[in-house]
Amino acid sequence: MLTNILVTAKVKRGNKVNIEDFDYPLPESLIAQTPLKERDESRLLVMDRESGEVSHHTFKDIISYLKPGDTLVLNDTRVMPARLFGLKEGTGAKVEMLMLTQLEGNDWEVLLKPAKRIKVGDRLSFGDDKIVAECIEVLEQGGRIMRLHYDGILQERLDELGEMPLPPYIKERLDDPERYQTVYAKENGSAAAPTAGLHFTEALLDEIKDKGVNMAFITLHVGLGTFRPVSVENIDDHEMHSEYYQMTQETADLLNDTRAKGNRIIAVGTTSTRTLETIRSSEDQFVAKSGWTDIFIYPGYEFKAIDGLITNFHLPKSTLVMLVSAFSTRENILNAYHEAVQQSYRFFSFGDAMFII
Repeated sequence: MLTNILVTAKVKRGNKVNIEDFDYPLPESLIAQTPLKERDESRLLVMDRESGEVSHHTFKDIISYLKPGDTLVLNDTRVMPARLFGLKEGTGAKVEMLMLTQLEGNDWEVLLKPAKRIKVGDRLSFGDDKIVAECIEVLEQGGRIMRLHYDGILQERLDELGEMPLPPYIKERLDDPERYQTVYAKENGSAAAPTAGLHFTEALLDEIKDKGVNMAFITLHVGLGTFRPVSVENIDDHEMHSEYYQMTQETADLLNDTRAKGNRIIAVGTTSTRTLETIRSSEDQFVAKSGWTDIFIYPGYEFKAIDGLITNFHLPKSTLVMLVSAFSTRENILNAYHEAVQQSYRFFSFGDAMFII
């Protein structure tokens, strides 16, 4: 059985758009449902971004492709246990709320299920009123802005009441929630994990450092865009949802020094890539900065920040397939994906990895 997850992307051919150009057949059996026992025992497909040539390895072998002076850029966001199950006040109807993005104060952008009956002024109760969420604005496609009321510290309430928001294609229950966190996760605020980083162990990171490779950390909190498909035919009409990012002065200085010495900047994941490219698209060099990014990278984009990309295998016809295609070519990426399917690689969040250099 082949999975056909409908997310839209496009390639421009003159004035025409063909969203099918980023599709590929994927047996449903290759969608990884659980993480491997050892993080760095996942498989690694290495691809030359120019020629498209591929080779097959184990993830821990990545160290042989890293050089002294390289800088790995890792996203240190931490996934919140942001899926809550509660009741609508007045009717007792069951409701599920997925917290996505904190706005101002205690206002959050969320997804509700079912959403149709939740109007402005309605209140939801979670954990016998340990968290009460009041609807203050209705958004499209099940989105709402909710004002949270609670005593104490929100993170403690979420740790008590919430569940890890695994992607919808993962049907298995996760025994250890920490396996959906990177070993370097630090900054709470994400609705999904930066999954390319899930392959690293602390021991492997130490080994990489001992080789003379630098580690730089940025933060991008993964939000609404991860959970919604693209719904337009024309890519120019597609609106990427904004996600919050931040880069410290320490990281900016390290990246500028790496670039000045002619060494490589290697992004771990598409979230790191989008953050780095956002900052370099508006600045002459890397600078300490925070803000919201809605950058959409697809073929034709000229990369300004990165020289290599470590990433997982992405959904058919998704914006992330477009991003990795932009870093190489559509043909190279789809050929590599075809090879990965033939070799029974594991796909998506708990799946195997790809290193494009």
